[in-house]
Amino acid sequence: MSKRVQVVLSQDVRKLGRSGDLVEVAPGYARNYLLPQGFAVRTTPGILRQVERRRELERQRLLEEKQQAQSQKTALETIGRFTISKSVGEGDAIFGTVTDREVAEVIQAATNEEIDRRGITLPAISKTGFYKAQIKLHPDVTAEVEIQVVAG
Repeated sequence: MSKRVQVVLSQDVRKLGRSGDLVEVAPGYARNYLLPQGFAVRTTPGILRQVERRRELERQRLLEEKQQAQSQKTALETIGRFTISKSVGEGDAIFGTVTDREVAEVIQAATNEEIDRRGITLPAISKTGFYKAQIKLHPDVTAEVEIQVVAG
């Protein structure tokens, strides 16, 4: 088997990697396709340093995002309970249902922080009362808040 060569991708290449990734490929693939098309550059000590610097900056950015999500979780759990008013019929049954969008709007009104509604997981809410909602703020950080549904 022939020797593999290392190249740094300058663009995203499907099934190979993302821009800035250090990959090993067959010499012919690099020489005949990646390099002439401008999808990759040959590795040199300077380019390897740039790749390491980019990785470090990306790692720091991800760590900062996680810390921000942790502080947001602390703020949400300190408040603890959010109230939503709904029209009520017989037997405390509400008309319609409580949606993730309504929860996101109530949280934004109370905290002035925008929450992505796609990260909110609600149980089936059909009556007034107290319910637990899970809010995914980051892949590793999930906050749990209480939603109170009242007659309005």
